Amino acid sequence: MSIHDITPGLCAAHDSEQFPLSCGEGVGGRGCLEKINIITMGCSKNLVDSEHLMQRLKAAGIEALHDARLDEAPTVIVNTCGFIRSAREESLDMILQCVQAKNKGVIERLFVIGCLSEVYKKDLEKEIPEVDSFFGVKSMDGIIRLLAGDRQAAANNERALTTPSHYAYLKIAEGCDRTCAFCAIPHIRGRHVSLSLEDVEAEARFLSAGGVKELLVISQDVTYYGLDNYKKQMLPTLTQRLCRIDGIRWLRLHYAYPQHFPLELLDLMLAEPKICRYIDIPVQHISDKMLSKMRRNITGAETMRLMEQIRTKIPDIALRTTLIVGHPGETDKDFEQLLAFVEQMRFDRLGVFTYSHEENTYAAAHYSDRIPQKVKQARADRIMEVQKNISEELNRQKIGKTFTTVIDREEGDYFIGRTEYDSPEVDTEVLIAKTDATCAIGNFYPVRISDASEYDLYGQIVKKTS
Repeated sequence: MSIHDITPGLCAAHDSEQFPLSCGEGVGGRGCLEKINIITMGCSKNLVDSEHLMQRLKAAGIEALHDARLDEAPTVIVNTCGFIRSAREESLDMILQCVQAKNKGVIERLFVIGCLSEVYKKDLEKEIPEVDSFFGVKSMDGIIRLLAGDRQAAANNERALTTPSHYAYLKIAEGCDRTCAFCAIPHIRGRHVSLSLEDVEAEARFLSAGGVKELLVISQDVTYYGLDNYKKQMLPTLTQRLCRIDGIRWLRLHYAYPQHFPLELLDLMLAEPKICRYIDIPVQHISDKMLSKMRRNITGAETMRLMEQIRTKIPDIALRTTLIVGHPGETDKDFEQLLAFVEQMRFDRLGVFTYSHEENTYAAAHYSDRIPQKVKQARADRIMEVQKNISEELNRQKIGKTFTTVIDREEGDYFIGRTEYDSPEVDTEVLIAKTDATCAIGNFYPVRISDASEYDLYGQIVKKTS
């Protein structure tokens, strides 16, 4: 397969050099090969990879910038995403912008790493020869050897931080053993490999010592943690150990597979105030036929029962999920069943993907992608319209109540924060007018909610805390 088959429009732009530079025309970083700019595309798991790479470069005496202007460093590394077509397009777009910067002398060296390189390295080498070297996710050490040489130094469980200093993503495993029909992650990232309890805790302690107060625990499937090296689900044990770390105030759990969900985790949430009453469980669909075609190994009834168990045990928990519409075989009846499920469950947070036929997946090998994109998009839009109304209703129920809120940033006339029921960048935010209070980024305050919209809350600080 050629890169032109992946995203032909982007390659046409590459051939005609029509891409604008996302940087100035200056070359302020030129001549200093000890400064490297790492640009991260895709998910939070990619971000953690970039942060570890930055720390290892730093240990070798190399200054590592993140998502800086292209003229700020002579060497650029693009950490790519190859999960779905739109992510590949964004990654290729960035690579081609960097190629033009190199052709104009703005940068001197360009390296590409990550998921896209893992799958399409040979095609990329052929189609974009301006890139100095490509490294996949399974050969990341190669770029350290190339850039640091004899200066390589172990960074242990340390890493740089690119998020605001008060929160960080904590990746507890790599890869995935699930066989979902639509997903290429096992092909790209390999089988599930859990980090040891000791290594995860050491990294968490390092982050806490640097001022991190909220840990967002992530992997492709956090419920699978420990099954490979400890022969049992160890997420409850891990969360208990992380809760003992001084300085950590919130733990947040992302990407829990619904099959064999460890219910003892709910008792731990009730007993341990540091664990946010929030969990991200991608259910994808509710139709038994579609769950079977998706190879999810769970039924709609089992999914409903799990949601009910969670809500019964922790009535105020915030449930986040993601769905896929337009998967091969989805009929209007299947979609209407999914829509009714969304209306019934009233998820606190919800996202929808339109199905994308991905190479190296079971679906691509066994199904035909016959549902038109406009039908997929129409289904996604209908679900999000229902969810928008649900979100506004749930948000308005918060008016008059007080919630502990962490302040993430300043923006215009507001301080922007989140409650324990919301994750950074993807969920509802709390807006506090600067005319009403002065807040410190990374501090926690009790905030009384005075107004609400579909995806925002507005409030005032009741009394300053930590």
